Amino acid sequence: MTPDQLAAAMEQSWPPARRLQSGPWTIRDGQGGGKRVSAASAGPDWADEAIPDAEAAMQALGQRPLFVIRAGDDLLDQALQSRGYRVVDPVVAYAAPCAQLADPPPSAMAAFAHWPPLAICAELWAEGGIGPERLAVMDRVSGAKCAVLARNNDRPTGVAFVATAGGIAMLHALEVRPSARRQGSAHNILRAAAVWAQQNGADTLCLVVTVANLPARNLYASLNMQVVGHYHYRQR
Repeated sequence: MTPDQLAAAMEQSWPPARRLQSGPWTIRDGQGGGKRVSAASAGPDWADEAIPDAEAAMQALGQRPLFVIRAGDDLLDQALQSRGYRVVDPVVAYAAPCAQLADPPPSAMAAFAHWPPLAICAELWAEGGIGPERLAVMDRVSGAKCAVLARNNDRPTGVAFVATAGGIAMLHALEVRPSARRQGSAHNILRAAAVWAQQNGADTLCLVVTVANLPARNLYASLNMQVVGHYHYRQR
């Protein structure tokens, strides 16, 4: 998976409210939906003297200036550092073939895909800090999408959002109740997501996680998911 394919899949499966072009910059109107939908990205013809234009465009939306730094953005990374921007939330992307993750599939009692989300899904997301603004991001997705609800001993324990972007299914907003962690809920969510993704034309399941989230990264590694990309943000 190339950096461009990863970026396109993320944009399609977790879209901003609006995308605006300001010179060489793509400006995203996140409307409170988090960094992924609010960060500006640079086109190939960006220049250091154009950075204030991007800052002004984000401030006009009521957003604090924030830039996403992907593979190949080394010069922009350096330019922003020289302007006092600090690194925020380094992220690593993992992917695996859906067929690999879907075998064996979880039972419907353990995890199941559905749309629109049940009320308990919103409750689980809210417990994890995923509120109405991020639920609005999910609603904006125009393609195939689902919520995956996990249960343990017939009690709801975790949830995630999945959407397709061509042959890639992106998993977002994975939350497991603290009392239910390390009991298989996330594992079952991933397997159910892969089954759903196959049924909806995807052959790869992909997700992103902060570098600091070692428990989640250990889970993905245990499922033989491979690192397919990195990025981070710069914010002042």
